[in-house]
Amino acid sequence: MSEIEYDGRAVCALEVADLERSLQWYEQALGFEVVHRLESWGWAEMDTHLPGISIGIGQTEKPATEGGVVITFGVQDIDKARAHLESFGTRFDGETRQIEQEVRLATFYDPDGNTFMLAQRLAENPRPKG
Repeated sequence: MSEIEYDGRAVCALEVADLERSLQWYEQALGFEVVHRLESWGWAEMDTHLPGISIGIGQTEKPATEGGVVITFGVQDIDKARAHLESFGTRFDGETRQIEQEVRLATFYDPDGNTFMLAQRLAENPRPKG
């Protein structure tokens, strides 16, 4: 058992150059909703519609462009999700890839170059216990 008592929530914080542009993109392209905003800090938190997981967006003069966490969204239909994102001019890193009969993956970027991935499971993979 862990010494840390998690409360079931996680905020994935990202740096962006233009808060308003990013909020609009996240709302329209991904369907997220602003749940909290601190104007004086240039910060907003968005509900992802995934239990306990939200995205925090902070405006900064020079967003990080290398490294960082890649947030992966599990989807039912990767082709449909990709087409929707592409309708907003979303840039993808090449074609959708498939790993054997397990999963299909597509890497994409928000307007500030933050990396995300779509994943469609092709087979049920039980999670290891313990």
